[in-house]
Amino acid sequence: MSTAVKAGQPADPQRAPGAVHRRRWAILGVLICALLVVVLDNSILNVAMKTIAAPAPTGIGASQSDLEWAINSYTLVFAGLLFTAGLLGDRIGRKRTLLAGMAVFGTGSLLSAMASSPVQLVVFRAVMGVGGALVMPATLAVVMHVFDRAEQPRAIGIWAGAAGVAIAVGPITGGVLLEHFWWGSVFLVNVPVVAVALVGMALLVPDSRDPDPGRPDVPGVLLSVVGLVLLVYGIIEAGERADLTAPAAWVPSLAGLAVLGLFLLHERRSDHPALDVTWFRDSRFGASMAVSCAVFFGLMGVTFFTAFYLQSVRGLSPLAAGLVMLPLAAAQMVLAPRARLVVDRIGAGPTCAAGLALMAVAFLGYLLLGTATPLWATGAAGFVMGAGMAHVSPPVTVTIMSALPRGKAGAGSALNNTFRQLGGSLGVAVIGALLSTVYRSGVSERLAGLPADLRDRAGESVEATLGAAARLGPRGAALAAPAREAFVHAMHVAAAVSAGVVLAGALAALLFMPGRPAAAQGGPRPGEREAEPAAAGGS
Repeated sequence: MSTAVKAGQPADPQRAPGAVHRRRWAILGVLICALLVVVLDNSILNVAMKTIAAPAPTGIGASQSDLEWAINSYTLVFAGLLFTAGLLGDRIGRKRTLLAGMAVFGTGSLLSAMASSPVQLVVFRAVMGVGGALVMPATLAVVMHVFDRAEQPRAIGIWAGAAGVAIAVGPITGGVLLEHFWWGSVFLVNVPVVAVALVGMALLVPDSRDPDPGRPDVPGVLLSVVGLVLLVYGIIEAGERADLTAPAAWVPSLAGLAVLGLFLLHERRSDHPALDVTWFRDSRFGASMAVSCAVFFGLMGVTFFTAFYLQSVRGLSPLAAGLVMLPLAAAQMVLAPRARLVVDRIGAGPTCAAGLALMAVAFLGYLLLGTATPLWATGAAGFVMGAGMAHVSPPVTVTIMSALPRGKAGAGSALNNTFRQLGGSLGVAVIGALLSTVYRSGVSERLAGLPADLRDRAGESVEATLGAAARLGPRGAALAAPAREAFVHAMHVAAAVSAGVVLAGALAALLFMPGRPAAAQGGPRPGEREAEPAAAGGS
């Protein structure tokens, strides 16, 4: 598809072709369908774990290790391939990667729904991870291509709000499905959405790519994949073991960091690097990546222990727990598209800092929650957390993406999503380990009278303690209340640490991200190129 340009008049480098621009909101709707199904999947799966662990025909008899790998196989493949998938989209075309990614994701979803053994489920979840990695960066790259610079903040706000909503409504969707259908429905529900998205993409989404991709950097790509997989694997192991010092956690993490160090060294010396490391010389770019990591550290860490608080301590069903978290989704859905209005007045840095401060207030609000606190208080904390996040993710994403040439939108989106994934994985690992350590310390005296083998298992988590108490009958009745109290204390400690992390992110945003709107300063936005050619292809 080409753009008509009057003779002697240069093409506007920041405007998509006219016909594409006119259908930009329909394109955004299709992209959000793809984004929702990819982000929603993991949060739905968390709800289905107990059902999948049940013997056939209710489930497939998955062990705890099987369930962990059903989640981790997706996460490992997704995180390891994100950066590579973004580069691939820039090189061969984002529409192609979108279509291929949705097809692979839909196929993996169908196969997962039909899995007859835990091993099959783990393998098919990895297939879904490949599809998700191809889709995620391409959605944002296409948004950057079809919207003018002036409309990008609003479009990105809708994109970011949709991602946040998907995280929050996943448990509700999973709960509804499991009440009416078999466990495979949590995967099968993806298939019709994928089919609709594929048709919409084929008809509406234009192709775009980097007009000057250069030679492929095969060694750099391989180093990035190996480094990210090792790093994320170590983080996952730390979270599963609730022990950051376990060799199974820190050895692969350290190896991953070493490989990523080699990757950066290779990129600095290469004449055709996969990653232009000079991007990080712009402090606004680097700080935005750090802020993105911090916000998802806080979000995923807090939602991790909130699920246990609502279900294990307060006794809610997965569906009821999801409903309590609806205010988090509502705040993001309503406020994220409007974050640009605040940025226009005070700048991206102060807006992000205020949003992160709001998240810290929400986290500290968890210190007021106990075993009998009214549930509306948890919903209120979720609303404040969502309101804060709604004013962080859009301006951070805009700052990152506007600092790069349009042809590198896929790589920029992939970097943004990689840092978000790392931040979320770290949040679950660190907060999970802290939660387990403090909980075990708080409940250990109450377990002293139990047999040694049962005592060790019962001290692993509040779920394990309550399970042991149920098996012991009248003898175990006295364990339940202290176990819930110990978990609430551990949750308070974890919430305080999460607040500290996001406040550190707020400081970074104030110091290094743009302090005033670019229009007020005059000249182009951060990193905007004066004579950058638009990269458009036919649809």
